[in-house]
Amino acid sequence: MTSAPLAARLGIPRGPLFFPVTAYGPDGGVDLDTYRTHVRRGVEAGAAAVFACCGTGEFHALAPEEFEACVAVAVEAAAGEIPVLAGAGYGTALAVDFARRAERAGADGLLALPPYLVTAGQEGLLRHYTLLAEATSLDVIVYQRDNAVFTPRTVVGLARHPKVLGLKDGLGDLDLMQRTVSAVRTDAPDAAFLYFNGLPTAELTALAYRGIGVTLYSSAVFCFVPEIAQAFHRALNTGDDVTVVRLLDGFYRPLVELRGEGRGYAVSLVKAGVRLRGLDVGEVRPPLHEPRKEHVERLAALVEHGLGLLEGAGA
Repeated sequence: MTSAPLAARLGIPRGPLFFPVTAYGPDGGVDLDTYRTHVRRGVEAGAAAVFACCGTGEFHALAPEEFEACVAVAVEAAAGEIPVLAGAGYGTALAVDFARRAERAGADGLLALPPYLVTAGQEGLLRHYTLLAEATSLDVIVYQRDNAVFTPRTVVGLARHPKVLGLKDGLGDLDLMQRTVSAVRTDAPDAAFLYFNGLPTAELTALAYRGIGVTLYSSAVFCFVPEIAQAFHRALNTGDDVTVVRLLDGFYRPLVELRGEGRGYAVSLVKAGVRLRGLDVGEVRPPLHEPRKEHVERLAALVEHGLGLLEGAGA
């Protein structure tokens, strides 16, 4: 594990942020060997970081012991080459327990998922994430989405905490994000604060987020077609607009439209994609459900088409 600060390691544009799926065996239990293979392939494909047991990794479906085992395997598979962050969610007591398990497992940091069930006020949210940040030695990225939506003032408070290093936005309100970036820049100028585009299939909105200074993003596509995800990331960072537009129009927009045809497809369709590429990571756990057969067939055709778009594109 490198001694460089986590913020500096995440800020290096090596590749997309990798959110691996969690592998299950035929009996429904966690398959740690397949999970290790999945994570290692992502590291070798050029991910900038591994975010284990988060949204795409079905954090909601994992028992605490399964979570800790998966994080430990992700750390092993990353082998210190890139940082490993782990999810931590539910109410404060459970979030702290998951955070401590992640710390024991060797994680470099945490992605703080929204609290369970309740819709809290800004004061309560700030207290929740402050307590979580102070529970371990790990730095924390706070995930804005669903029932955890922050005012710019609250984000300034988070940014001033030495253990909170960034905000991942899964809401998609660019007006709010612009005001948040501006407020932190003005009122917490000494904070080395990072911003992440955390929308499902974040590549589709990468250009818009880049316009307000948000360049880091998570990539579900990287789970099953890292070739396309890396080509897009490279094109975006080198100003190759021709490739960016080709992949947006020919692959990412159709993928988002397919994802919108089923509830939970932001996870189950990704997992189907990993299986299509030859690694049997099992099915999703309830309450999620598997994609319809015709949707998996469309995904297979879309992957083939997307890979074809890379030919002759210098990717």
